[in-house]
Amino acid sequence: MKVLLFGATGNIGRAIAAELAARGHEVTGVTRSAGAGTGSAVPLVAGDVADAEQVAELAQGHDVVASAVGPRIGADDDRTIILGAADGLIGGLRKAGLRRLVVLGGAGSLRAADGTRVVDDPHFPELWKANALAQIEALGRYREADDLDWTYISPAKLIEPGERTGVYRLSGDDLLVDAEGRTRISIPDYAVAFADQIEGGQALRTRVSVAY
Repeated sequence: MKVLLFGATGNIGRAIAAELAARGHEVTGVTRSAGAGTGSAVPLVAGDVADAEQVAELAQGHDVVASAVGPRIGADDDRTIILGAADGLIGGLRKAGLRRLVVLGGAGSLRAADGTRVVDDPHFPELWKANALAQIEALGRYREADDLDWTYISPAKLIEPGERTGVYRLSGDDLLVDAEGRTRISIPDYAVAFADQIEGGQALRTRVSVAY
């Protein structure tokens, strides 16, 4: 399978690229500057995810477009980056005539056990709030794109470096919590779940959440 991956040099993007490459997929990574991807497991090209024309051009000849364009803690332009990526991806796939899109999402819109959104918890870190609210807006835009076969994959509240076990649980809009009340996933296991969605294509036009 030929996969075009935006955000391929971020912490999560690198793990997704490596996981896909290890499975034998032909992956092209896209970054703002192709020369900035030292240590990448896949070849890199330069491109702007917010530019629908560039997305369409780069998507030609690929089976799937994926995006690991993710949060930058405390960034002032979070909303611009996240919504720009959503609009660029949606518009670019439409221009390219390609339907399959898999994107890294946020956890802020997930539903906690009491029915409230994670982002509305008074203990939610203020530093991450702008990003979480922008991710919620982006999810709304993907949900309106009913002409695309998109999947939005939300990680657990805590996603961090760790080992690849290949084991994870999936849900929909609910925050997954383990028996000890923790909500977490390692970056490598999130990458496994992401790659599984690319390969399986069962969760179409919907959001899934991933955690242990």
